[in-house]
Amino acid sequence: RVTLEESGGGSAQAGGSLEITCVASGYTFSHYCMGIFRQAPGKEREGVALIHTGVGSTYYRDFVKGRFTVSHDNVKDTLSLRMDSLKPEDTAIYYCASDGGQNYPCNFNDMDYWGKGIPVTISS
Repeated sequence: RVTLEESGGGSAQAGGSLEITCVASGYTFSHYCMGIFRQAPGKEREGVALIHTGVGSTYYRDFVKGRFTVSHDNVKDTLSLRMDSLKPEDTAIYYCASDGGQNYPCNFNDMDYWGKGIPVTISS
């Protein structure tokens, strides 16, 4: 059974940086899609970024492109999301997700496994 556990996040001022890591375990497949989602207070959950752990291809939503960087360490099975130039509108609960390893290219709609989420709060 695939499990995902986020760490990091926290609080920062606008313009600052934070990082989220997600440790994954329990995969049957060697490579898989991972995604970062977020849900702001009173809003629906939205996809933020995707990465395929085998090909290394990434995808970012326009509202984080150029500010967020997603990477994956295949040895540690750990995803990292570096968030720079943070804005108050980035405040949300951030979730790590994965498809379990059966899809390419990656798609936000293919995620089957989810972490519990971790808060990010950006003050102006």
